[in-house]
Amino acid sequence: MIKKNYKPRVFIILIIFSILFFTILTRLYLIQIHRKDFFKILAEQQYKVELKINPPRAKIYDSIGKVALTINREVDSTFILPNQFEEPKKIRSFFKKYFKKIYKKIKRDKNKKIKFLWLERRLSKEKLEWFKNFKLNDIHFLKEPARFYPFPASSTILGFTDIDNFGLAGIEMQFNSRLSGTPTTLELKKDARSGKFYFEKKIKEKGKKGQPVFLTIDRKLQFLAYEELKKTVDKFEAKSGSVLIIDPDSGKILTMANYPDFDPNKKEIEQIENTKNRIITECYELGSVMKTFSALAALEEEVVTPEEEIDCEGKKTYIDKFKIENWKSVGVVPFTDVVRLSSNVGIAKIAKRLGPKLYTHLRRLGFGNKTNIQFPGERSGFVNPPHKWSRPSLLVLSFGYELMGTILQLGKAFCIISNDGYDVCPQLITKPKKFRSTFRKKIYKDKTIKQIKKILQTIGNNYKQNLEGFRVMGKTGTARSVKNGKYSKKHHVYFFGGIVEKGPYKRVIVTSVNEPKGAHWWASQITAPLFNQVAQRMVIHDLTQLGLSASKDF
Repeated sequence: MIKKNYKPRVFIILIIFSILFFTILTRLYLIQIHRKDFFKILAEQQYKVELKINPPRAKIYDSIGKVALTINREVDSTFILPNQFEEPKKIRSFFKKYFKKIYKKIKRDKNKKIKFLWLERRLSKEKLEWFKNFKLNDIHFLKEPARFYPFPASSTILGFTDIDNFGLAGIEMQFNSRLSGTPTTLELKKDARSGKFYFEKKIKEKGKKGQPVFLTIDRKLQFLAYEELKKTVDKFEAKSGSVLIIDPDSGKILTMANYPDFDPNKKEIEQIENTKNRIITECYELGSVMKTFSALAALEEEVVTPEEEIDCEGKKTYIDKFKIENWKSVGVVPFTDVVRLSSNVGIAKIAKRLGPKLYTHLRRLGFGNKTNIQFPGERSGFVNPPHKWSRPSLLVLSFGYELMGTILQLGKAFCIISNDGYDVCPQLITKPKKFRSTFRKKIYKDKTIKQIKKILQTIGNNYKQNLEGFRVMGKTGTARSVKNGKYSKKHHVYFFGGIVEKGPYKRVIVTSVNEPKGAHWWASQITAPLFNQVAQRMVIHDLTQLGLSASKDF
């Protein structure tokens, strides 16, 4: 029997297994040590998605500081992870039928660069159920914060945010960084066995909470004024309207109502024009309401007295070869009646005595200057300076033309009168006590303020229905609108600037209605009654808030 030698075979097998062993060992070294970062990244691409989640947006409060004008609530959104489809045919068929844009986008992504896509956000209950009924494993759901506005009457002040809660208008835009804070970075991971997603407890980068904003707005008064404004605009089928209420002593804006406005809770804004806070962002030629300040300047410069007789020359006359018309025939009357009867001829004659000083006073009152209120889109307006005047410039400037002003500027100017000649800085944001200035600059003499208040009271007495016991002062204004570069005879904008006082209680109200239907209206028929209606509701509201009685406590 021949004895077989197995040693060569064993040696060969040993060599083969050794080669396999070292091959596997080398492979493991390459995978686990040398190329570990590559495979780690590859695994993370397959099972991890990084998301930035914004903290709940800080709230905006009214003047009381306890009632939030904005609310945060959680909404459902749905997303997909194109690189991790479990049922690619099924999900692509779904996209092809219902989401063609996403289907085409994924189809074009041949290099698979798209890792995350929102499918639809801020789902309604019905839409959420619709998605869930398909029972597709590749459609995932997530709760995220969304903004809600419970007081629509304040929409043009508050503004709105986009779908990512980024402020796009109003206070939301002005204080976006303060309200939004900074986002938290989270990792969304997939369980390889269950195929479900969860938020990892470990936060990659912690964000910061936003800080709230406190407004000077009285939300109840805002609603009351908005109601009256809406009634008036609808009644006269006007293009738009506004109501401004200010506490002249502090400069705090209590109400800024605009109509038509918009619903900030809708996904889409139908008319972007209606998102504007016209009180701040729109300029107008202000018409006869500016006679108030022409008279104020004349009294301050002592070029006229309230009792001086002024010849208003009937219905029309020529001054410096420029025709000026009164809205009705006015003869020789005291200067007080020039303002009360709103005579263009009478106020133009007094403006001639003032000369360029009229421009100086209008700028001193704030026309042509921004108030620097903390709100986006504020307009500075314009007052035609003396070096650009033509022959009629001084004359028409005295009754509200060749200047453009905002309703806020008009309100500020009336506040100076109400505030005994002290300058006023309108404010919309409540300032901490340590930042409140007690310095007040007096820019008009007491004698002048008493004279102009007495003149304005002769007008205000006509519009103090149900305001017995209160001192009501004011002035109407009607201005022609410009259409196609020319003054229109059919389109007008109407104003009323008014003051309501009793003891320490002071309020300035400015009402405006833009282009009501019909060509033969006067401010005394539109904005003056609106002033009276707003003032009535304001007084009742304010006295109720203070726990006072109109008849006993003043």
